[in-house]
Amino acid sequence: MKILVVTDGISPYVVGGMQKHSAGLIKYLALRGHDVTMIHCLPSGTNKPSHEEIRESMGLLQEASLKIITLYFPPSGFLPGHYLKSSYQFSNKAFDAVQKEIDSFDFIYTKGFTGWYFIAQKLKGKKLPPIGVKFHGYEMFQPGGSFTMKLKKYLLKGTVQWISQHADVVFSYGSKITEVIKRIGVDPNRIVEVPTGIEAHWIANQKTRSTTPRKFLFIGRYERRKGIEELHAAILSREENSEVEFHFIGPIDHSKRFKRKDIIYHGEIKEADKIIEIMDECHVLLCPSHSEGMPNVILEAMSRGMAVIATTVGAVDRLVDDSTGWLIAPGDTEALKESIQTAVNETHSAIQAKGNNAIQKVKDQFLWEKIIELTERNIEKSRVNS
Repeated sequence: MKILVVTDGISPYVVGGMQKHSAGLIKYLALRGHDVTMIHCLPSGTNKPSHEEIRESMGLLQEASLKIITLYFPPSGFLPGHYLKSSYQFSNKAFDAVQKEIDSFDFIYTKGFTGWYFIAQKLKGKKLPPIGVKFHGYEMFQPGGSFTMKLKKYLLKGTVQWISQHADVVFSYGSKITEVIKRIGVDPNRIVEVPTGIEAHWIANQKTRSTTPRKFLFIGRYERRKGIEELHAAILSREENSEVEFHFIGPIDHSKRFKRKDIIYHGEIKEADKIIEIMDECHVLLCPSHSEGMPNVILEAMSRGMAVIATTVGAVDRLVDDSTGWLIAPGDTEALKESIQTAVNETHSAIQAKGNNAIQKVKDQFLWEKIIELTERNIEKSRVNS
Protein backbone atom coordinates (compact mmCIF):
# COMPACT_ATOMS: atom_id res chain seq x y z
CA MET A 1 0.00 0.00 0.00
CA LYS A 2 0.97 3.61 -0.45
CA ILE A 3 0.48 5.26 2.94
CA LEU A 4 0.83 8.88 4.03
CA VAL A 5 1.65 9.44 7.71
CA VAL A 6 1.33 12.99 9.03
CA THR A 7 2.64 13.66 12.54
CA ASP A 8 3.66 16.62 14.67
CA GLY A 9 7.11 15.18 15.28
CA ILE A 10 9.11 11.98 15.54
CA SER A 11 11.48 10.73 18.20
CA PRO A 12 14.31 11.57 18.86
CA TYR A 13 13.91 14.99 17.20
CA VAL A 14 10.76 15.83 19.17
CA VAL A 15 10.32 14.37 22.66
CA GLY A 16 7.07 12.67 23.68
CA GLY A 17 5.06 9.47 23.69
CA MET A 18 3.19 10.42 20.50
CA GLN A 19 6.51 11.06 18.77
CA LYS A 20 7.89 7.66 19.82
CA HIS A 21 4.75 6.01 18.49
CA SER A 22 5.04 7.93 15.22
CA ALA A 23 8.65 6.81 14.69
CA GLY A 24 7.75 3.18 15.38
CA LEU A 25 4.66 3.25 13.17
CA ILE A 26 6.53 4.74 10.22
CA LYS A 27 9.55 2.46 10.61
CA TYR A 28 7.56 -0.76 10.74
CA LEU A 29 5.17 0.19 7.93
CA ALA A 30 8.24 0.78 5.75
CA LEU A 31 9.91 -2.45 6.90
CA ARG A 32 6.75 -4.35 5.95
CA GLY A 33 7.23 -3.20 2.36
CA HIS A 34 4.71 -0.37 2.18
CA ASP A 35 5.44 2.77 0.18
CA VAL A 36 5.44 5.32 3.02
CA THR A 37 5.50 9.10 2.81
CA MET A 38 6.14 10.80 6.13
CA ILE A 39 5.39 14.44 6.93
CA HIS A 40 6.77 15.51 10.28
CA CYS A 41 7.63 18.81 11.90
CA LEU A 42 10.32 20.47 13.98
CA PRO A 43 10.14 23.52 16.25
CA SER A 44 10.71 26.69 14.28
CA GLY A 45 14.39 27.64 14.04
CA THR A 46 15.89 24.22 14.74
CA ASN A 47 18.24 22.56 12.27
CA LYS A 48 16.68 20.06 9.90
CA PRO A 49 18.30 16.62 9.98
CA SER A 50 19.14 15.07 6.63
CA HIS A 51 17.05 12.23 5.25
CA GLU A 52 20.00 9.91 5.87
CA GLU A 53 20.18 10.98 9.52
CA ILE A 54 16.44 10.36 9.99
CA ARG A 55 16.63 6.92 8.39
CA GLU A 56 19.63 6.05 10.54
CA SER A 57 17.85 7.19 13.72
CA MET A 58 14.99 4.85 12.79
CA GLY A 59 17.30 1.97 11.95
CA LEU A 60 15.85 1.72 8.45
CA LEU A 61 17.60 -0.10 5.63
CA GLN A 62 18.09 1.82 2.42
CA GLU A 63 15.80 -0.66 0.65
CA ALA A 64 12.80 0.41 2.74
CA SER A 65 10.58 2.82 0.84
CA LEU A 66 10.29 6.04 2.83
CA LYS A 67 9.85 9.54 1.49
CA ILE A 68 10.50 12.21 4.13
CA ILE A 69 9.01 15.71 4.18
CA THR A 70 10.21 17.93 7.04
CA LEU A 71 8.29 21.10 7.90
CA TYR A 72 8.54 23.67 10.68
CA PHE A 73 5.65 23.94 13.09
CA PRO A 74 4.29 27.53 13.01
CA PRO A 75 5.20 29.46 16.19
CA SER A 76 2.41 29.65 18.76
CA GLY A 77 1.62 32.77 20.76
CA PHE A 78 1.00 32.91 24.48
CA LEU A 79 -2.70 33.68 24.33
CA PRO A 80 -5.27 30.86 24.67
CA GLY A 81 -6.16 29.34 21.32
CA HIS A 82 -2.89 30.17 19.55
CA TYR A 83 -1.80 26.53 19.57
CA LEU A 84 -4.98 25.57 17.71
CA LYS A 85 -4.30 28.25 15.10
CA SER A 86 -0.74 26.98 14.62
CA SER A 87 -1.99 23.38 14.40
CA TYR A 88 -4.43 24.30 11.63
CA GLN A 89 -1.68 26.14 9.76
CA PHE A 90 0.62 23.13 10.01
CA SER A 91 -2.12 20.79 8.75
CA ASN A 92 -2.64 23.18 5.82
CA LYS A 93 1.12 23.18 5.05
CA ALA A 94 1.21 19.39 5.20
CA PHE A 95 -1.70 19.14 2.77
CA ASP A 96 -0.06 21.57 0.36
CA ALA A 97 3.15 19.51 0.46
CA VAL A 98 1.41 16.44 -1.03
CA GLN A 99 -1.59 18.00 -2.76
CA LYS A 100 -0.46 17.05 -6.27
CA GLU A 101 -0.23 13.36 -5.39
CA ILE A 102 -2.93 13.17 -2.72
CA ASP A 103 -5.21 10.86 -4.71
CA SER A 104 -2.39 8.33 -5.21
CA PHE A 105 -2.34 7.31 -1.54
CA ASP A 106 -4.31 4.33 -0.31
CA PHE A 107 -4.60 5.62 3.27
CA ILE A 108 -3.75 8.74 5.28
CA TYR A 109 -2.76 8.20 8.91
CA THR A 110 -2.78 11.46 10.87
CA LYS A 111 -1.67 12.20 14.44
CA GLY A 112 -3.37 14.74 16.67
CA PHE A 113 -4.52 17.86 14.84
CA THR A 114 -2.45 17.18 11.71
CA GLY A 115 -5.45 15.73 9.84
CA TRP A 116 -7.62 18.79 10.44
CA TYR A 117 -7.18 20.47 7.02
CA PHE A 118 -7.23 17.11 5.17
CA ILE A 119 -10.63 16.25 6.64
CA ALA A 120 -11.96 19.74 5.91
CA GLN A 121 -10.94 19.41 2.26
CA LYS A 122 -12.56 16.00 1.99
CA LEU A 123 -15.81 17.36 3.38
CA LYS A 124 -15.68 20.07 0.71
CA GLY A 125 -15.63 17.39 -1.99
CA LYS A 126 -11.90 16.93 -2.54
CA LYS A 127 -11.15 13.34 -3.57
CA LEU A 128 -9.09 11.82 -0.76
CA PRO A 129 -8.45 8.26 0.44
CA PRO A 130 -9.66 7.11 3.87
CA ILE A 131 -8.30 9.30 6.65
CA GLY A 132 -7.43 7.87 10.04
CA VAL A 133 -6.80 9.99 13.11
CA LYS A 134 -5.07 9.21 16.39
CA PHE A 135 -5.22 11.51 19.41
CA HIS A 136 -3.52 8.97 21.71
CA GLY A 137 -4.92 9.66 25.19
CA TYR A 138 -7.79 12.07 24.44
CA GLU A 139 -6.52 13.67 27.63
CA MET A 140 -8.57 16.82 27.11
CA PHE A 141 -11.60 14.66 28.00
CA GLN A 142 -9.94 13.09 31.04
CA PRO A 143 -10.30 14.65 34.51
CA GLY A 144 -7.61 16.07 36.78
CA GLY A 145 -4.96 18.76 36.66
CA SER A 146 -4.62 22.42 37.51
CA PHE A 147 -7.01 25.23 36.54
CA THR A 148 -4.67 26.25 33.70
CA MET A 149 -4.60 22.70 32.39
CA LYS A 150 -8.39 22.44 32.58
CA LEU A 151 -8.69 25.68 30.57
CA LYS A 152 -6.32 24.35 27.89
CA LYS A 153 -8.27 21.11 27.73
CA TYR A 154 -11.55 23.00 27.37
CA LEU A 155 -10.19 25.00 24.44
CA LEU A 156 -9.14 21.84 22.62
CA LYS A 157 -12.28 19.78 23.12
CA GLY A 158 -14.43 21.16 20.32
CA THR A 159 -11.80 20.74 17.60
CA VAL A 160 -10.79 17.27 18.77
CA GLN A 161 -14.44 16.21 18.75
CA TRP A 162 -14.99 17.61 15.23
CA ILE A 163 -11.90 15.90 13.80
CA SER A 164 -12.79 12.60 15.45
CA GLN A 165 -16.40 12.69 14.28
CA HIS A 166 -15.43 13.36 10.65
CA ALA A 167 -12.44 11.04 10.25
CA ASP A 168 -13.02 7.76 8.42
CA VAL A 169 -11.16 5.81 11.12
CA VAL A 170 -10.39 6.74 14.72
CA PHE A 171 -7.53 4.79 16.27
CA SER A 172 -7.81 4.03 19.98
CA TYR A 173 -5.56 2.32 22.50
CA GLY A 174 -8.72 0.79 23.97
CA SER A 175 -10.17 0.67 27.48
CA LYS A 176 -11.21 4.11 28.82
CA ILE A 177 -9.97 5.85 25.67
CA THR A 178 -12.50 4.00 23.56
CA GLU A 179 -15.18 4.97 26.07
CA VAL A 180 -14.23 8.63 25.63
CA ILE A 181 -14.30 8.39 21.82
CA LYS A 182 -17.77 6.88 21.90
CA ARG A 183 -18.93 9.50 24.39
CA ILE A 184 -17.96 12.39 22.10
CA GLY A 185 -20.14 11.03 19.32
CA VAL A 186 -17.95 8.83 17.15
CA ASP A 187 -19.68 5.88 15.49
CA PRO A 188 -18.34 2.74 17.22
CA ASN A 189 -17.99 1.09 13.80
CA ARG A 190 -15.29 3.63 12.94
CA ILE A 191 -13.25 3.05 16.11
CA VAL A 192 -10.24 0.76 15.76
CA GLU A 193 -8.40 -0.49 18.83
CA VAL A 194 -4.66 -0.93 18.33
CA PRO A 195 -2.24 -0.75 21.28
CA THR A 196 1.11 0.97 21.11
CA GLY A 197 4.26 -1.03 20.51
CA ILE A 198 7.85 -1.36 21.62
CA GLU A 199 10.94 -2.62 19.83
CA ALA A 200 12.37 -6.02 20.68
CA HIS A 201 15.76 -4.63 21.73
CA TRP A 202 14.09 -3.26 24.89
CA ILE A 203 13.28 -6.77 26.11
CA ALA A 204 15.51 -7.87 28.99
CA ASN A 205 16.57 -11.38 29.78
CA GLN A 206 14.88 -12.49 32.97
CA LYS A 207 17.45 -11.80 35.66
CA THR A 208 17.68 -11.37 39.39
CA ARG A 209 17.98 -7.84 40.79
CA SER A 210 19.62 -7.03 44.11
CA THR A 211 17.29 -7.73 47.02
CA THR A 212 17.93 -4.48 48.92
CA PRO A 213 17.28 -1.67 48.94
CA ARG A 214 13.82 -1.89 47.31
CA LYS A 215 14.05 0.72 44.56
CA PHE A 216 11.14 2.67 43.05
CA LEU A 217 11.40 4.77 39.88
CA PHE A 218 9.43 7.71 38.45
CA ILE A 219 10.14 8.98 34.92
CA GLY A 220 8.61 12.21 33.65
CA ARG A 221 8.39 15.96 33.77
CA TYR A 222 7.27 17.92 36.82
CA GLU A 223 3.76 18.26 35.47
CA ARG A 224 0.54 18.28 37.45
CA ARG A 225 -0.96 15.70 35.12
CA LYS A 226 1.76 13.19 36.00
CA GLY A 227 0.74 12.98 39.66
CA ILE A 228 4.18 13.88 40.95
CA GLU A 229 2.72 16.03 43.75
CA GLU A 230 0.78 13.06 45.10
CA LEU A 231 3.89 10.93 44.75
CA HIS A 232 6.05 13.39 46.69
CA ALA A 233 3.35 13.58 49.39
CA ALA A 234 3.21 9.78 49.65
CA ILE A 235 7.00 9.54 49.96
CA LEU A 236 7.29 12.35 52.49
CA SER A 237 4.66 10.70 54.67
CA ARG A 238 7.09 7.82 55.15
CA GLU A 239 10.05 7.84 57.48
CA GLU A 240 13.44 7.64 55.81
CA ASN A 241 14.52 4.04 55.49
CA SER A 242 17.82 2.75 54.17
CA GLU A 243 15.99 -0.30 52.83
CA VAL A 244 13.91 1.77 50.37
CA GLU A 245 14.93 4.28 47.64
CA PHE A 246 12.92 6.53 45.33
CA HIS A 247 14.57 7.48 42.04
CA PHE A 248 13.38 10.26 39.71
CA ILE A 249 14.36 10.71 36.04
CA GLY A 250 13.18 13.91 34.39
CA PRO A 251 13.61 17.69 34.25
CA ILE A 252 12.51 18.41 37.81
CA ASP A 253 13.51 21.88 38.98
CA HIS A 254 15.76 22.03 42.04
CA SER A 255 13.13 24.12 43.83
CA LYS A 256 10.74 21.15 43.55
CA ARG A 257 13.21 18.59 44.91
CA PHE A 258 13.33 17.32 48.48
CA LYS A 259 16.57 16.68 50.34
CA ARG A 260 16.30 13.18 51.75
CA LYS A 261 18.74 10.31 51.63
CA ASP A 262 16.10 7.98 50.22
CA ILE A 263 15.21 10.29 47.27
CA ILE A 264 17.59 10.41 44.30
CA TYR A 265 17.03 12.87 41.44
CA HIS A 266 18.92 11.91 38.27
CA GLY A 267 17.74 14.89 36.22
CA GLU A 268 16.75 14.68 32.57
CA ILE A 269 18.25 11.71 30.72
CA LYS A 270 17.72 11.35 26.97
CA GLU A 271 20.03 8.41 26.26
CA ALA A 272 18.03 5.18 26.22
CA ASP A 273 20.97 3.07 27.37
CA LYS A 274 21.38 5.20 30.50
CA ILE A 275 17.66 4.96 31.28
CA ILE A 276 17.83 1.19 30.83
CA GLU A 277 20.80 1.05 33.19
CA ILE A 278 18.77 2.73 35.95
CA MET A 279 15.65 0.66 35.18
CA ASP A 280 17.67 -2.52 35.55
CA GLU A 281 18.62 -1.49 39.08
CA CYS A 282 15.06 -0.60 40.12
CA HIS A 283 12.20 -2.91 41.06
CA VAL A 284 8.95 -0.93 40.71
CA LEU A 285 7.89 1.84 38.31
CA LEU A 286 5.62 4.55 39.74
CA CYS A 287 3.15 6.08 37.28
CA PRO A 288 0.49 7.97 39.34
CA SER A 289 -0.86 10.09 36.46
CA HIS A 290 -4.22 11.89 36.42
CA SER A 291 -4.56 11.26 32.67
CA GLU A 292 -2.67 9.17 30.13
CA GLY A 293 -2.94 7.35 26.85
CA MET A 294 -0.86 4.18 26.86
CA PRO A 295 2.42 5.33 28.38
CA ASN A 296 5.63 4.27 26.66
CA VAL A 297 7.40 4.49 29.99
CA ILE A 298 5.26 1.66 31.36
CA LEU A 299 5.97 -0.52 28.32
CA GLU A 300 9.68 0.20 28.62
CA ALA A 301 9.78 -0.57 32.34
CA MET A 302 7.81 -3.79 31.84
CA SER A 303 10.21 -4.77 29.06
CA ARG A 304 13.06 -4.47 31.55
CA GLY A 305 11.31 -6.67 34.09
CA MET A 306 9.93 -4.03 36.45
CA ALA A 307 6.66 -4.32 38.35
CA VAL A 308 4.39 -1.26 38.01
CA ILE A 309 2.21 0.85 40.30
CA ALA A 310 -0.09 2.92 38.07
CA THR A 311 -3.45 4.65 38.00
CA THR A 312 -6.54 3.38 36.17
CA VAL A 313 -6.50 6.03 33.44
CA GLY A 314 -6.45 5.84 29.65
CA ALA A 315 -5.49 2.36 28.48
CA VAL A 316 -3.10 1.68 31.36
CA ASP A 317 -5.12 -1.34 32.45
CA ARG A 318 -4.26 -3.05 29.15
CA LEU A 319 -0.67 -3.13 30.44
CA VAL A 320 -0.90 -3.34 34.23
CA ASP A 321 -2.91 -5.93 36.16
CA ASP A 322 -2.47 -8.08 39.26
CA SER A 323 0.12 -10.22 37.51
CA THR A 324 2.37 -7.29 36.60
CA GLY A 325 1.74 -4.75 39.36
CA TRP A 326 -0.90 -2.71 41.16
CA LEU A 327 -3.63 -0.37 39.88
CA ILE A 328 -5.00 2.52 41.96
CA ALA A 329 -7.41 5.41 41.44
CA PRO A 330 -5.88 8.66 40.13
CA GLY A 331 -5.31 11.47 42.63
CA ASP A 332 -5.59 9.16 45.65
CA THR A 333 -2.47 9.86 47.72
CA GLU A 334 -3.49 7.42 50.43
CA ALA A 335 -3.94 4.58 47.92
CA LEU A 336 -0.57 5.45 46.40
CA LYS A 337 1.06 5.37 49.82
CA GLU A 338 -0.55 2.01 50.60
CA SER A 339 0.46 0.46 47.27
CA ILE A 340 4.06 1.58 47.80
CA GLN A 341 4.04 -0.04 51.24
CA THR A 342 2.54 -3.21 49.75
CA ALA A 343 5.39 -3.34 47.25
CA VAL A 344 7.90 -2.73 50.05
CA ASN A 345 6.43 -5.62 52.04
CA GLU A 346 6.37 -8.04 49.10
CA THR A 347 9.01 -10.74 49.01
CA HIS A 348 11.79 -10.33 46.51
CA SER A 349 10.61 -13.42 44.63
CA ALA A 350 7.07 -11.99 44.35
CA ILE A 351 8.37 -8.73 42.89
CA GLN A 352 10.60 -10.71 40.54
CA ALA A 353 7.61 -12.78 39.42
CA LYS A 354 5.61 -9.67 38.51
CA GLY A 355 8.59 -8.35 36.55
CA ASN A 356 8.98 -11.62 34.66
CA ASN A 357 5.24 -11.64 33.91
CA ALA A 358 5.62 -8.11 32.56
CA ILE A 359 8.40 -9.18 30.19
CA GLN A 360 6.31 -12.06 28.90
CA LYS A 361 3.23 -9.88 28.44
CA VAL A 362 5.19 -7.41 26.34
CA LYS A 363 6.62 -10.23 24.22
CA ASP A 364 3.18 -11.73 23.65
CA GLN A 365 1.19 -8.58 22.94
CA PHE A 366 3.14 -5.38 22.41
CA LEU A 367 6.14 -5.87 20.11
CA TRP A 368 5.97 -3.61 17.06
CA GLU A 369 6.06 -6.61 14.71
CA LYS A 370 2.67 -7.69 16.11
CA ILE A 371 1.23 -4.17 16.37
CA ILE A 372 2.01 -3.29 12.76
CA GLU A 373 0.21 -6.42 11.48
CA LEU A 374 -2.90 -5.39 13.42
CA THR A 375 -2.57 -1.85 12.05
CA GLU A 376 -2.30 -3.17 8.48
CA ARG A 377 -5.39 -5.33 8.82
CA ASN A 378 -7.45 -2.39 10.04
CA ILE A 379 -6.17 -0.09 7.31
CA GLU A 380 -7.08 -2.69 4.68
CA LYS A 381 -10.53 -3.08 6.27
CA SER A 382 -11.11 0.69 6.16
CA ARG A 383 -10.20 0.77 2.46
CA VAL A 384 -12.71 -1.97 1.69
CA ASN A 385 -15.45 -0.23 3.66
CA SER A 386 -14.81 3.29 2.31
